[in-house]
Amino acid sequence: MTVYFIGAGPGAADLITVRGARTLADCRVCLYAGSLVPRELLAECPPGARLVDTAQLDLDRITEEMVRAHEEGHDVARLHSGDPSVFSAVAEQMRRLDAAGVPYEVVPGVPAFAAAAAALKRELTVPTVGQTVILTRIAQRATAMPEGEDLATLGRSGALIVLHLAAQYVDRVVDELRPHYGGDCPAAVVAYASRPEELVLRGTLDEIAAKVKDAGVLRTAVIMVGRTLGAEQFRDSHLYSPDRDRHIC
Repeated sequence: MTVYFIGAGPGAADLITVRGARTLADCRVCLYAGSLVPRELLAECPPGARLVDTAQLDLDRITEEMVRAHEEGHDVARLHSGDPSVFSAVAEQMRRLDAAGVPYEVVPGVPAFAAAAAALKRELTVPTVGQTVILTRIAQRATAMPEGEDLATLGRSGALIVLHLAAQYVDRVVDELRPHYGGDCPAAVVAYASRPEELVLRGTLDEIAAKVKDAGVLRTAVIMVGRTLGAEQFRDSHLYSPDRDRHIC
């Protein structure tokens, strides 16, 4: 049988994709992180499905559950918050499934940064202002960052930076980005994007750390820093320009 890595979306249960919900409804076993995946999504599982909260399981135990289900002839839904392609730890799970000879597929989901942009009512790429988005994190108590991917290096690009897993270290973020973006650069933090408790904080790079601390934001948040967050005066996109060549097949 097959293991399906399903992007559960950023938090709101109705932001799972149609394919994700249909796949979930067909799987007799569901592994999910109880601290991140909304409980309402589990209602999509078929009656009698085995539900396994992986919040307290290590990688070997999680793999054992998936292999066991496969050997019993069951498809497995492996629910991950956001989209499996970003900061989901699916790569090491896939490696173990490859070694065990268990087939798997990936069902994409709505990533957290997209939900945060929606909450801010902002396009992250704005003509003549910024066309690049960097998705990254910082090394603290987690896995070390590869050489050349520290904030001081990435910040030299001036591109919009979206930081995951960094709300607790907002002072460090500000200190490392200020030399490249300036203290007046627009910044925002969105916590619990798309959920009922969603919280949106806006300000400049100089202001955002204090706002995060005052709000008590520690986790389940993304930090965004870049000029596109405050862009108002910019050229219209060439996509809808009357001068654009319309003879496209």
